[in-house]
Amino acid sequence: MEKLALRTEGVTARSGRAERGEQVIAVLAPMSGSAGIWGPSCISCAQIAVAEVNEEGGIAGSRLVPYFLDSDDGNVSALEAEIAALIQEKAIAAIVGMNVSSVRQRLNKIVAGRIPYVYTPLYEGNEHSPNVFAIGETPADQLEPAIRHLTETLKVRNWALIGNDYVWPRSSHAVARKRIGECGGAVVFDGYVPFGLKNAEWLAERIARAKPDIVLVSLVGQDAVEFNRAFGAMDLDRRMFRLSTAVDENVLLATGEENTKRLFVASGYFSALKTDPNEAFKERYCASHNTHPPVLNALGQSLYEGVHFYAEMRANQVRGRGPGPIRYRSARSGTYLSNDRKDLTIYLSRADGHQFAILGELA
Repeated sequence: MEKLALRTEGVTARSGRAERGEQVIAVLAPMSGSAGIWGPSCISCAQIAVAEVNEEGGIAGSRLVPYFLDSDDGNVSALEAEIAALIQEKAIAAIVGMNVSSVRQRLNKIVAGRIPYVYTPLYEGNEHSPNVFAIGETPADQLEPAIRHLTETLKVRNWALIGNDYVWPRSSHAVARKRIGECGGAVVFDGYVPFGLKNAEWLAERIARAKPDIVLVSLVGQDAVEFNRAFGAMDLDRRMFRLSTAVDENVLLATGEENTKRLFVASGYFSALKTDPNEAFKERYCASHNTHPPVLNALGQSLYEGVHFYAEMRANQVRGRGPGPIRYRSARSGTYLSNDRKDLTIYLSRADGHQFAILGELA
């Protein structure tokens, strides 16, 4: 039988919750599979956001209650059934989810706009389903300026593109191909693998035969770890650069510093950011754990944002404010304008051992 949920607090009928002044949201976090490496930080960040919302009076006076569910792609059938039942029973008011896009697309059919679905991570763009709010970065935000910058500074021309076989890598690579061509480059390899990559040496060998100058890595979580380990073990980093928009501090740590040379990442958030909002966030994050906290990263922080985005959106509705820009608490600066437009800063970093050295902002 599939293990589905981490139930930090049980879900009862909405009427009972309402009488006690509580509002339940389903919080989706990867707890298994390739993306499971991000689960602990996702859960921790969401818990901090929920605590902060409740400390400030909740949502329209209602205490926010999280209901954690495993969002792994391999568990999506069970997740669909659980979400359908929760909505039918009116047990949840919204979904805040950090999951891959293939899971989001399947859940959209189940949710069908009946409750808000705040989708938090970077994604491929073009999400226009009713009542779905995609607050993360798109390839236009991350990939396009990173390709342009690295082409100019590293003088790279030939690119290899690798990713998991689902919508985010394929759509992102379509954007990358266009930008690479506009910058005078060429794609010499474009390949996709299922989730659960094992023995990644064969993939690294195929990349080596294609002889690119740089590899765009669009692999999820543990799959990125496996590939980057194989890449480093074959000393391919001596003659090729790597770029990713999804390699985070967890992947960096698991990959090992000997395998992360000449690896660049474009992202709207790194734990190394020296900003007042991030320093305050990290202080709360560390204080919430008696021992060493899970490694902080962009995917976890996105769930922190997602909970606060939902709270601010509901507060605006209660105040009678119409649709418009939404500013919400975050460990970075940013404003949601629409699913396709956000006002945020994208940073380029280089792996430096087990940490990232932030090189600057991408324009």
